[in-house]
Amino acid sequence: MIAQILIIMGVSGSGKTSVGKSIAKEQKRIFMDGDDLHPRANINKMSQGIPLTDEDRQGWLDTIVAEAKTIVKRGETGIIACSALKRQYRDRLRSGISSINFLYLKASYEKVSQQLAARQGHFMPVSLLRSQFDLLQEPDEGEADVTTVEVQDNLEATIAIALKALV
Repeated sequence: MIAQILIIMGVSGSGKTSVGKSIAKEQKRIFMDGDDLHPRANINKMSQGIPLTDEDRQGWLDTIVAEAKTIVKRGETGIIACSALKRQYRDRLRSGISSINFLYLKASYEKVSQQLAARQGHFMPVSLLRSQFDLLQEPDEGEADVTTVEVQDNLEATIAIALKALV
């Protein structure tokens, strides 16, 4: 059975939004970008090159849980792009969302920094990428609800691998 909520996770610039939108279109799911759910204070902080703290993320994660519950309550399925960098963040999402799986977009610092450098119009500066990798706790074998996909050199290849892995 497909979980009602799929969280596309990974560091900023790994392709969460692009992959998530494509999978949502293919699987006829609702898509939400977790970046759009950040409070203004978080966006301002990141825009200034200041990494978020665990405390900064708590309200944001609660908002994601609330949005996911709304999707589930309507009997729909959804995909939410959310970094979910730490195990405790994923556990918080798991505890609030009854039917959830994760897709981890795994990529090297070098690959993501190149992708971020080419991205325009986003509040997250390249200077914060190192802090994301420092914070990242990659999913382990104890997290059976996580599927890991290596980010490829082109988006279409990553999407194709992700779709195949989710079947």
